[in-house]
Amino acid sequence: MGSRQPDVTIPHRFTPRLYQGRIWNCLNKGFRRAIGIWHRRAGKDKTLFNLMVKEAVKTVGVYYYFFPTFAQGKKVLWDGIDGDGMKFTDHAPEELVEKKNDTEMKITLVTGSIIQVIGTDNYNFIRGTNPRGTVWSEFSYQDPAAWDVMRPILAENQGWAIFNYTPHGPNHGQELYEMARSNPEEWFSEILTVSQTKRPNGLPVISEEAIEAERKAGMSDEMIEQEFRCSFTAAVLGSYFGKEIKRARNEGRITEIQIDPSIPVSTYWDLGVGDSTSIWFGQDLGENILFVDYYEAFDVGLDHYVDVLKQKEAEHGWHYGLHVGPHDLAVREWGKGASRIETAWREYQLRFQVAERPLKKQDSIEAARRVLRRCIFDYKRCERGIKALELYRKNWDEKKRAFSPMPLRDWTTHAADAFQTYALWVAKGIVSLETTGSANTQTVVNGMFGG
Repeated sequence: MGSRQPDVTIPHRFTPRLYQGRIWNCLNKGFRRAIGIWHRRAGKDKTLFNLMVKEAVKTVGVYYYFFPTFAQGKKVLWDGIDGDGMKFTDHAPEELVEKKNDTEMKITLVTGSIIQVIGTDNYNFIRGTNPRGTVWSEFSYQDPAAWDVMRPILAENQGWAIFNYTPHGPNHGQELYEMARSNPEEWFSEILTVSQTKRPNGLPVISEEAIEAERKAGMSDEMIEQEFRCSFTAAVLGSYFGKEIKRARNEGRITEIQIDPSIPVSTYWDLGVGDSTSIWFGQDLGENILFVDYYEAFDVGLDHYVDVLKQKEAEHGWHYGLHVGPHDLAVREWGKGASRIETAWREYQLRFQVAERPLKKQDSIEAARRVLRRCIFDYKRCERGIKALELYRKNWDEKKRAFSPMPLRDWTTHAADAFQTYALWVAKGIVSLETTGSANTQTVVNGMFGG
């Protein structure tokens, strides 16, 4: 295959700036893992896409460029154009491109290598694949489970992974950076704020005057600290439940829970169609609810979740109380020609209660905020669900420079929606959380199987 490669210069129409050179050369220095936490508009994706092209030309293999969502990957990289009017994908010179697939955002090179842009909002797509190199763009916004899937694959084939992002509060992005910083022999890591990046002419990439203009245009101080100063301590912008989860941590309500099997465990669901289904497991004590477990899976049938419920019942020795699903449980299909609630009962004798339908999304979000103050979470078994609640947020509209009234749909959505199922259900029995801080205890009306 190497004989087919035309005589072209790589990188093509790109020269790394001085500050971009360190991560550009990290693979040549023997690093197989790297993190570049760079401020907004520092050229993260332009640099790393060119690096991926260089590596794909040098070594035949499959190379994945990950974004938080498929749509974001298409917008930022596949259809992206830089300030000079050049498409990002044109850095793969046409002499080296055998074909492009716009639907799959895939470039096949004449060398045999494949470069593909992928959204980790459907990370199951990458199971069983064998890439040689990966870039994780805006990793702090990605589903961390995607890296858990890819990590052993890259470890086995000695592939490489480079992460680029700005901070997004104290989440998995910060955890990964702290781990990398403590392992300098295996990980290259750096943080570049606006004070550390210069153009070839010596001027700053982003001037203080430009930042002040952003502030006057409506950008909050928290976003400026996050996007330009690379602060991990800035608030999670647009988070619906960030303050409530922080308060739970400060009050010791995210802790280790010893399960009392004599107390019924009720389940609260978000039922996906073609995507994830999420389940919270809670023991309602009246004054508080103990969330003792959380489970999520993708693209499997109801039989899978019934098995999970049975396994957890056997493992912990608990018994089930209520199984509560969202309002659309009665209308969306889970089997052939039947509603999900009918299928659950007919095929598995699993009886669901149905939470009320909110008048608007904000109603269920507010219900969740109210009940969060009385929730206690098992820090280990509920780890993914807690992170999702903390990062569940409004969608930022870059053009309007404002948050949309509707939530961003990403990996956090399913856990947050399942928790809102609980909030809408228990709200029917709440006397006044605002004044009493307690709720009426729901009567257990059925066991797991039957009534």
